Amino acid sequence: MDVNFSISSILSIVLQALLLSSSYGSLEPYDLLYNNAVDAFYRSDYKDVVRYMEGALSSYAEVRQTKVRCRLRCQVQHPFDSVSMDLQFFDVVLRRSNCQNECIEEKVGTQSMHKVSEDVIQDFHRRIPYNYLQLAYQKLKQLDKAAAAAHTYFQANPEHVEMDQNLEQYKALEGTDQDHFVDREARPHQRSFSAGVKLYDSADYKGAIALFEEALQEYYRADVECRALCQGPQRFEEQDHVLYRYSLYELVSDHFTQALHCEHECVRDLSTRPGRLSPMENYLPLHYDYLQFAYFQLNMVEEALECAKSYLLFHEGEEFMTENVEYYREAVGHDIKPREKAEWYLRRHKQELELLVIGSENMHVEFTEGHYWTSTGGREDSNRIPSGTDGWMEYVPISEKKNFTLAPPQELREGGPLVYDSVQLVQNSKALNGTQRVLLDDVISVDECTELTNLAHTVTMAGDGYRGKMSPHTPNERFEGATVLKTLQYGYEGRVPLRSARLFYDVSERARRIIESYFLLNSTLHFSYTHLVCRTAITGQQDHRNDLSHPIHADNCLLDPEANECWKEPPAYTYRDYSALLYLNGDFEGGEFIFTEMDAKTVTAQVKPNCGRMVGFSSGGENPHGVRAVTRGQRCAVALWFTLDPLFRELERLQADEVMQALDNQSSQSQWDTSLNINPKDEL
Repeated sequence: MDVNFSISSILSIVLQALLLSSSYGSLEPYDLLYNNAVDAFYRSDYKDVVRYMEGALSSYAEVRQTKVRCRLRCQVQHPFDSVSMDLQFFDVVLRRSNCQNECIEEKVGTQSMHKVSEDVIQDFHRRIPYNYLQLAYQKLKQLDKAAAAAHTYFQANPEHVEMDQNLEQYKALEGTDQDHFVDREARPHQRSFSAGVKLYDSADYKGAIALFEEALQEYYRADVECRALCQGPQRFEEQDHVLYRYSLYELVSDHFTQALHCEHECVRDLSTRPGRLSPMENYLPLHYDYLQFAYFQLNMVEEALECAKSYLLFHEGEEFMTENVEYYREAVGHDIKPREKAEWYLRRHKQELELLVIGSENMHVEFTEGHYWTSTGGREDSNRIPSGTDGWMEYVPISEKKNFTLAPPQELREGGPLVYDSVQLVQNSKALNGTQRVLLDDVISVDECTELTNLAHTVTMAGDGYRGKMSPHTPNERFEGATVLKTLQYGYEGRVPLRSARLFYDVSERARRIIESYFLLNSTLHFSYTHLVCRTAITGQQDHRNDLSHPIHADNCLLDPEANECWKEPPAYTYRDYSALLYLNGDFEGGEFIFTEMDAKTVTAQVKPNCGRMVGFSSGGENPHGVRAVTRGQRCAVALWFTLDPLFRELERLQADEVMQALDNQSSQSQWDTSLNINPKDEL
């Protein structure tokens, strides 16, 4: 390869990309449409909510499919197969990148190629738009569409008890039938597989075969699409690219390492149902297990043998399937190779699949009274050799995940001193039907509650502490918050009374000392996050409301109600150890704090907020909790999270400590020399 030509061609491509400004397509950005829909919701303009939100969903899907098509096309046009030199590699990288940008821009337009915020992307992944849609369609009396939107949202949010209740109400209403409850975001491979299982269980093997074969085709197609989406820019929380100072080769290597990590996760993603944290074990091989037995039932033995051997590619030497293969081979009189697609897929992704398939050591066959049972519960007569699965595989969390459902790794103790004479113990863990829980009264006085509430009305801002989201948990309430540091800054600037700002700081420290003392912790409890927050019921949106102000969750792990587990892994704040809520008022309706079992449904204790009342608890899966809907008025509190690990101390708290020290020094100086009357800012 001519080096001079390569460099000039690369520069030509870069220049062409820079000069490319025309747009052949036009697609309105889905984040803009989404924001317009949310704004319309708060104006009670439900027709616009539907118009903008449906447009946002359509735009989101089109952008995704366009990225897939363009990346796959450019991957074929500019392969890495023949690359043998560094410059050739970079030449292909740039050509492929330019190809993708041109292709995507041609299809969706320049305005839809801008970077969308991570918060909006997460909202679409969590199907939040469908929550708005079901409420809007309900207001517009379009119950069939409301039912579909509610069902779609609930599939990805199965812990949302109120949406479950909404669905039951829709089912009871005239004008809705079972056909209206569809998952608009159902993934084709999972939809076909689920339908196939139902037909298999009803002994409709012909219909089941058609659906399982369709599910396999859709799975392999979805896998290709997932990996294509991994070719774009990658972002991992662990890396701060502002401080990234590596060479070109290290940067390129890092990017492709991240892309490979993304592809590695595709196997897990495709086998995980919406709203679940854990994938279905053995998901892809299970297709071949169902198929081999269904084909056998229809006397299609060659097809049964092919599927049985395909299954053994994933579970080499598994006893029950090996016996099936021997039976089929004798019946047809010759051997048959496994399916080429299964062989190709396993060669490329064997390591990834090994994390998700059930090893032969986990499958057991027990002989009992002339019958044998497979691990999936199927019973076969001893005179019929082939065996198959019977029903859906149990939803079992992956063993590689670590279960942290227990309380923090200290000896669990409680009942220590309450530090302050005024504080009253109301209920301990036993009375609250749990572990590491406490309810206290008179932590602060009525006057202090009033002062902090007035402070909240002045200093808090909508969405503060919730990444700018005014309604992060429910569209029926407005959330406003402020941190200790922000409050002290406002006090120092004279925008709020400095005394009130210092009170917020002092009260949070009072709460920390009480929690540390009561739970008899043998190490220092540090602030992880401190938040003065008010949530207000939005007028006109409280009729027939039955959602939660804050859904059931745990503070340091990802709650998985279906599996009755709580996974201590990102994006959960895994370093948090204890939590506390100090209430400032009780003059509102609703807003009760609740503890539940890990199913997120069974309420074990309820706390009615009141001035000076504080609930404290350990932050793990032993204490799932949430907040009932605030249906009238405003509920204000100081929310506190603590950690035992000093590495995760709240940065803003450390800065607030410095501000407090400066203020104390300033006060001390003014006491020693009142005659000078010098502004400390002027001394600089």
